[in-house]
Amino acid sequence: MIIFKSMNFISKAIFTSVLFFVAAVSAQSVATVLNEKGSFRKDLRFSVKTASQQETFVPVTVIKGAQNGPVFSIVAGIHGYEYPPIIAVQELLNDIKPENLRGTIIIVPVANVEAFQKRTPFINPLDQKNLNNAFPGSSNGTATDQIADIITKEIISNSEIFLDIHGGDANEDLLPFVCYYDRKDTPDNTKLAQNLASRSQMSPIVSYPYNLTQTDHAKYAFKQATQQGITALSIEAGKLGTVQKENIDMIKNAVYNMLEYSGNYHRVGFKTTEKKAKVLNRQDYIRVPEDGIFYSHLKSGESVHVSQVLGYITDVFGKKKQEILSKTDGVILYKVGTPPVNKGETLFCIGYSSKK
Repeated sequence: MIIFKSMNFISKAIFTSVLFFVAAVSAQSVATVLNEKGSFRKDLRFSVKTASQQETFVPVTVIKGAQNGPVFSIVAGIHGYEYPPIIAVQELLNDIKPENLRGTIIIVPVANVEAFQKRTPFINPLDQKNLNNAFPGSSNGTATDQIADIITKEIISNSEIFLDIHGGDANEDLLPFVCYYDRKDTPDNTKLAQNLASRSQMSPIVSYPYNLTQTDHAKYAFKQATQQGITALSIEAGKLGTVQKENIDMIKNAVYNMLEYSGNYHRVGFKTTEKKAKVLNRQDYIRVPEDGIFYSHLKSGESVHVSQVLGYITDVFGKKKQEILSKTDGVILYKVGTPPVNKGETLFCIGYSSKK
């Protein structure tokens, strides 16, 4: 019943948005819009059509202030089943006013429209590909490849700050956190990402290692931005494919805190208070060793220790096949939160700190 009510709420929100996007502009590039004078909001619709006649689109909103300032981009819905980020951004679209803005905010409210509308976890139902594994994309590939290409060329390449917002998909129990890549050869960008993460008031802050070359495929959207030398970070909030108001509010608060720090946006009467966050600069990924049914009493956010039993896997007859042990002391950032598991999937991501 709770899920059903959440779906009704989502349907109303997206129905309003779809009506709005039907009348949206489709012919202009983001770069062209950024060069226009004045303060405005403009909604764009980038069409996707494949050789096999599959069609979709990428909705983009450009909100430009009257005063100069950074170009700050926000993307939600790369995974269409991650609802709190999508609904939070729907609310931001209505809240942010051009007259209160310095610089420009570019928003992709639902990057993976087909996955959202078809309620499909992780993948685009048009081509069965994961958009968060497709960057930088291709202009002549499948629908997912083209969406990644549009986001890379139209959004990332026109950004000074790039924020990718995710949450726990249908099977993921996730601890809210903010994260960035620790790219050593672009220290100014990395420092700004650190500061934005700190100012978000989210905790923990997760720092990922960065080891890409310029010719490597980044796969992930905010890693693609990092590779292109743009300040980039990501928010993770929400879990198990449902809408949680507390996570919607957390995302919005974090975004406003970042926009305040970047100088893009100021809310009258809004004050940011400093809050020390826990920083986790290492991650241990525990993979599913074999297909089966997973049992665990642990939840995201709980602390674990080396050699602790995290759970176990049975076969369909209920016979225990394997215990899952922790290899480190740390905190569960996310885990599989539903019974079925498949070999090779990420079962746990455990974050911890170590000296650099």
